[in-house]
Amino acid sequence: RYFVIKSYTEDDVHKSLKYEIWSSTEPGNKRLDKAFKENNGRGPIYLFFSVNASGHFCGVAEMLTPVDYTRSSTVWAQDKWKGVIKVKWIFVRDVPNSVLRHIRLTNTQEMKPVTNSRDTQELPPEAGQEMLRIFLTHSSRTSLLQDFAFYEVRERSSQEVDLL
Repeated sequence: RYFVIKSYTEDDVHKSLKYEIWSSTEPGNKRLDKAFKENNGRGPIYLFFSVNASGHFCGVAEMLTPVDYTRSSTVWAQDKWKGVIKVKWIFVRDVPNSVLRHIRLTNTQEMKPVTNSRDTQELPPEAGQEMLRIFLTHSSRTSLLQDFAFYEVRERSSQEVDLL
């Protein structure tokens, strides 16, 4: 199964990459948790990440666990995300919306493009497979990895401010 993840900040995607976890909104976590449990090990659940208003998707991760509602993480930019999902990153590269816009959500009444998805929007299998194919074959010149050191410094600065 395939889902779109919309993040408010690139900082949070950096943290997901670094700590191999994710957390969504309460309804988003419920949707992902339900899908994971329904899937019952019959194949992977892929998460396609995009930062709001960025104009691109920035990576793909596999969901490894259901939501652990007994845990929360303090790494996020905002302290409102409850629960933790373990993820394994597969692709970290920028794929512009223009390359993906032709993929339509046939599971929505409006048949909108995948680039207009909301957080935790499930993709039909053929749309998810096409997204994976594009991530595999697209020759991207940019990725979050190029900014990794920048986000590491920001994270340390934020932690130092929290200690004051």
